[in-house]
Amino acid sequence: MKKYFMKNLEDVGKLLKRPSIDFEGVRGVVSDVLSDVRESGDEALREYTKRFDGVDIGEFLVSEDDIEEACERVDGELLKAFEVAANNIETFHKAELPSRIEVEPVPGVKCFREARAIEKVGLYVPGGTAPLPSTVLMLGIPARVAGCKEIVMCTPPEKDGKVPDIILFAAKLAGVTQVYKVGGAQAIAAMVYGTESVPKVFKVFGPGNQYVTSAKMLLSVDPDGSAIDMPAGPSELLVIADKSARADFVAADLLSQAEHGADSQVVLVSDDDNKVNEILQEIERQLVELPRKKIAEQALSKSFVLVVQNLDEAFEFSNLYAPEHLILNIENADGYLSSVENAGSVFIGPYSCESAGDYASGTNHTLPTYGYARMYSGVNTESFMKQVTFQKISKSGLENLGPSIEKMAESEQLFAHKNAVTIRIND
Repeated sequence: MKKYFMKNLEDVGKLLKRPSIDFEGVRGVVSDVLSDVRESGDEALREYTKRFDGVDIGEFLVSEDDIEEACERVDGELLKAFEVAANNIETFHKAELPSRIEVEPVPGVKCFREARAIEKVGLYVPGGTAPLPSTVLMLGIPARVAGCKEIVMCTPPEKDGKVPDIILFAAKLAGVTQVYKVGGAQAIAAMVYGTESVPKVFKVFGPGNQYVTSAKMLLSVDPDGSAIDMPAGPSELLVIADKSARADFVAADLLSQAEHGADSQVVLVSDDDNKVNEILQEIERQLVELPRKKIAEQALSKSFVLVVQNLDEAFEFSNLYAPEHLILNIENADGYLSSVENAGSVFIGPYSCESAGDYASGTNHTLPTYGYARMYSGVNTESFMKQVTFQKISKSGLENLGPSIEKMAESEQLFAHKNAVTIRIND
């Protein structure tokens, strides 16, 4: 990890740009994939699955029998662990359900708002070097809690043409209604446009590599496309650590995110250079023991350390970077929460490891990356819902409000609008 010092840094902007993302570079490839799937449907999905995953696919839909058999093969202890996580995730996401809002701004005029679930949603669960059954829970459970009628999931097949047992178990546990064996940008296109096998949905969720993220962004602005949760992926973590931080804790946190993938990025920000050197030594010590050492090393080569003069500078940089995950391993971490403006999810204190949020604390781990935490929230129950507003106006209510409406409509030269009020008042 390269080290920078804030006091000598001429261009902070170069540290804010994620090194593994090149949306301009992949846009052409992704656009071609989207067009092919739109025009050729399942035929294009089979071609891309063979090209990118090395698998010949007959049926994309995973049958109910296959799901049941997969669930029976899951180890009992692992099953219990996922049930604990699922329970915590459901508890937190049920608490996020919005309540009905009603006001009466003037007598006789009632305005209220109620939430409605999005009927059809699509979930993307990455595969590759590390399949993520935890992501199935993080997307499927809030969709079920919200009340979505159709919850479609796409995930890449393994070389044997199957979906890992634990992914299918997690899908059943979460309440996913259909699972399809297709990954990458082509999976996003399939859910957005619909194919002979994969149904069209109204909103797509889930993290992925830059190809998946680019596909989501392009389809979100297509008139025939769909809504998306946010740009999500590749993964990233920023840790703010002071002299009180345990070096082994911080190193473990940084490595836990670095092992996600070669395109991940981890950042250490500290006001103590001696502590930084201690943490870097600890990273080297722990790194040699990791099975995914090579992947973590690739991520670390694109990561960095920033030594600041004080914690105010640390939070100033963090808010500019807007990390997906932010760990506050500092003294009196609670006292600095108001300093956090931009972050996907925050982990407070030495024992709040990012792994807890990834798996089982209850909060969602599908979060905005690439600085999009400046304007996006992470996935939550309301992400799977829309808000519908209602108004009920009595005759006396319209008499109270009508003159204002008439004047405003007249000022905009919209006399039919005015007449819709006048004709009722004069009745």
